[in-house]
Amino acid sequence: MNKIIFATGNENKMVEIRMILADLGTEVLSQKEAGIIAEVVEDGTAFEENALIKASEIAKIAASMPEYKEAIVLADDSGLEIDYLNKEPGIYSARYMGEDTSYDIKNRTLIDRLAGVPDEKRTARFVCAVAAVFPDGTKEVVRGTMEGIIGYEQAGKNGFGYDPIFFLPEYGCTSAELSPEKKNELSHRGEGLRKMREILEKRAEER
Repeated sequence: MNKIIFATGNENKMVEIRMILADLGTEVLSQKEAGIIAEVVEDGTAFEENALIKASEIAKIAASMPEYKEAIVLADDSGLEIDYLNKEPGIYSARYMGEDTSYDIKNRTLIDRLAGVPDEKRTARFVCAVAAVFPDGTKEVVRGTMEGIIGYEQAGKNGFGYDPIFFLPEYGCTSAELSPEKKNELSHRGEGLRKMREILEKRAEER
């Protein structure tokens, strides 16, 4: 299979991505590792749109580089939807309260905004759209989700972002308290990447 370039510079995300795509038997590079420097404006109105925007822009650059002109470019857009807050922060999850604001502050703010709200109204989900742009110009996009509720305090050190406040009632812990293996099994990104992996494997078989 062709090399895969994932349009992210987030090393935490790359650890998860490599674990989930490990059995594809192909090299998975981050955008940074491929030497691609680009600031992509994510101005879509849905996770799927933003993922496709990122993948398409990075694919254009990769196509101009001899070593990567046959690479498959993947990108994701993910975020947290809280039903009680009209699905905020949604596609603005990374930019919520400003990109330079720490997630400790973001998480505490969201908990404060849900003060007094009972469990049954604290429903939330992580969403991850994963897009692929292939060397022939064709595109695919899939979605993964993980359902839970917003906890009453931050807990756990294994995750990042909003993981410490995302409580999974059936497991009695936040997603930041799961082992990396269990998190990949359950997570929105894990589900999205497994769906994309099926597409990649099918295309490889058809070649």
